[in-house]
Amino acid sequence: MSAPAIIYGIGLGPGDPELISVKAARLIASTGVIAHFRKPGRPGNARTLVEGMLAPGVIEEALEYPVTTEIALEDPAYGDTLRSFYDDCVRRLLAHVTEGRDVAVLCEGDPFLYGSFMHLHSRLTGRAPIVVVPGISGMSGCWTASGVPITFGDDVLTVVPATLDEASLRERLRSIDALVVMKLGRNLPKVRRALCAAGLTERAVYVERGTMAGEKVMRLADKTDDEAPYFSMILVHGRGRRP
Repeated sequence: MSAPAIIYGIGLGPGDPELISVKAARLIASTGVIAHFRKPGRPGNARTLVEGMLAPGVIEEALEYPVTTEIALEDPAYGDTLRSFYDDCVRRLLAHVTEGRDVAVLCEGDPFLYGSFMHLHSRLTGRAPIVVVPGISGMSGCWTASGVPITFGDDVLTVVPATLDEASLRERLRSIDALVVMKLGRNLPKVRRALCAAGLTERAVYVERGTMAGEKVMRLADKTDDEAPYFSMILVHGRGRRP
């Protein structure tokens, strides 16, 4: 009896194709079905990263988000729409598994760190074999691009999503050693205010497209506009014990 088909959640790393792991590259090149998230009408960053790596005749499943920023996060319609979307993604992937085909789901960064794959994983558990291949996180790529270690000695690293409301952001930033603010985008003005209230503006570093083409690194205080793409973060480097 042949082994059951497997669904792989494959971390692609922070954006530089050369930072894809050997294991991830091997599976990408040998798996018969490649699934990847994208916005409608766009190739998607994950798919672009693996261009030239796929096996001949591979089946591609483009998982197109029905909504990104068009509906507010707090609107019940946002959650309802995404729940239906993820349920449909699982149905499509399980159809391949039923036919005996392994599936590789491409995941930017690490599959278990703020990625869409986690919503598939919770729905797939117990219904199909799953193997998760970790990847270098986007935050790791950004703090490396900054040229300064993010933590020293006993520093505690705090990771905060910029999608929190401003009051919550201010509370989280009141007492930090080292900080990563993810999911920046249109939330940059709100994050600026929270950093200012915490007295952290002068320590904050803005990183855009870390490890990718078009990488930008600058002091947040020197950034004169509030434009921030999806692939951007703010860092506050630790000042902990050093020998």
